Amino acid sequence: MKDITYNVRVYAIETRKNAAGKVTSYRVAWQTTTKTWKRSFKNAAQADTFRGSLLTAARNGEAFSTLTGEPVSWGRTDRPEMSWYDFACKFADMKWKNAAPKYRQDIARALTAATPAMYASARGKPEDCVLRSAMHRWGFNTKQRQEAPEEAATALSWLADYTKPISALIDDAGLVRDLLESATSLLDGTRAAPSTVRKHRMLLSNALDYAVELKLLPANPLKTLKWKPPTNTYEVDRRSVVNHTQAKALLAAVAAQEPSGERLTAFFALMYYAALRPEEAVNLRRDNVVLPPLLKNAETGQVEEPADAWGELHLLKVAPYSGRDWTDSGVAREERALKHRAPGHSRIVPIPPPLVRILRAHLATFDKGLHNRLFYGVKADELPFITYRRSWKAARKTALTDKECASPLAGRPYDLRHACVSMWLNAGVSAPQVAEWAGHSVDVLLRIYARCIVGQDEAAKCRISHALNE
Repeated sequence: MKDITYNVRVYAIETRKNAAGKVTSYRVAWQTTTKTWKRSFKNAAQADTFRGSLLTAARNGEAFSTLTGEPVSWGRTDRPEMSWYDFACKFADMKWKNAAPKYRQDIARALTAATPAMYASARGKPEDCVLRSAMHRWGFNTKQRQEAPEEAATALSWLADYTKPISALIDDAGLVRDLLESATSLLDGTRAAPSTVRKHRMLLSNALDYAVELKLLPANPLKTLKWKPPTNTYEVDRRSVVNHTQAKALLAAVAAQEPSGERLTAFFALMYYAALRPEEAVNLRRDNVVLPPLLKNAETGQVEEPADAWGELHLLKVAPYSGRDWTDSGVAREERALKHRAPGHSRIVPIPPPLVRILRAHLATFDKGLHNRLFYGVKADELPFITYRRSWKAARKTALTDKECASPLAGRPYDLRHACVSMWLNAGVSAPQVAEWAGHSVDVLLRIYARCIVGQDEAAKCRISHALNE
């Protein structure tokens, strides 16, 4: 809107007398942009109260009308006011109970990124890094907010006093765009990754819908904004997918590490041979693993591993890593239902012979996990996230060339899962079967792995040529 401004200056109260010197009045003067406004009062208390109201509105970052000189909110008597920071905390609290720990973190990140657009003043402003840390770790964390240390608490107090009221989004259409741009940008001002942009835009829209529900806004201003989201292909980068030789070299490099290498080999092998997600592998119990029975050699009488026998994994729950600050129980991982499945629904994944041998050896060596866990730390009941992350980083440096190590090739343990799914598809396994094993829908599977299916074009050409020759 062109008839509002945030450039406001309030002057000291001026005491005035009439020509006869018998009548005293008190005048409050203030300036909006380039225009000066004045109002006189019969006593000092009235003038001081009015001036204080102007100062409070200016400090809170409220928009002032250039037509009346007064805060725009004074013209609204039917709508409650709330600062952006207080509203954002209320939105995070509303979402907290039913949100998964990782989703709670996503909400905090989106609100933290958006909030700088709503700063009302730079007066007494803490450092940006302090403000962002305070918001993400404490302010927008329902569980942690009251435990904020002194520096963070001071930053949060500043936010409560110096963020604009959410009604400013009604008065200033440009502020809505600024809010969206801030929510979808990195610290250096560049656009965030497409997936982050879409996620933060969705969360910001949800927040403003909640503001409408609370009657803080008449409508969601984000829905009327013309804005083009970035293109997101959702496809796996083929450069990150290892071949079989590279995968075996990486597993061998893991096994050679001390002291955790031997116990982590099966962990990474489950991702490569069975397409497990890390949060699925880390939560496996002995009861989830069904191995083929050993066979007795008729000639030697020894019990041996059958050469071509397959086993099965029966997956029921996952334990994604989110950190102790974001879980209700205070543990780093909380068990949840399988991704894309309702609670209680399981998924069966085949275990090929190479993985059968790896798991058999692992179970024979590491049999003391709490609650029959397959994987646990050297000094912990659970396998620490940082342990397998460091192990994978070291394995890449050992098994890959310098050029490969600098590329996206197997940049994350999750890329082993991509390699497995790609291998299944390229081996000719039907898409519905691969989707069932991998825990995907068929359409998502084909969209994500479209670029990883090789050789199909040549086969298609052969079939077309055969049809044309008939």
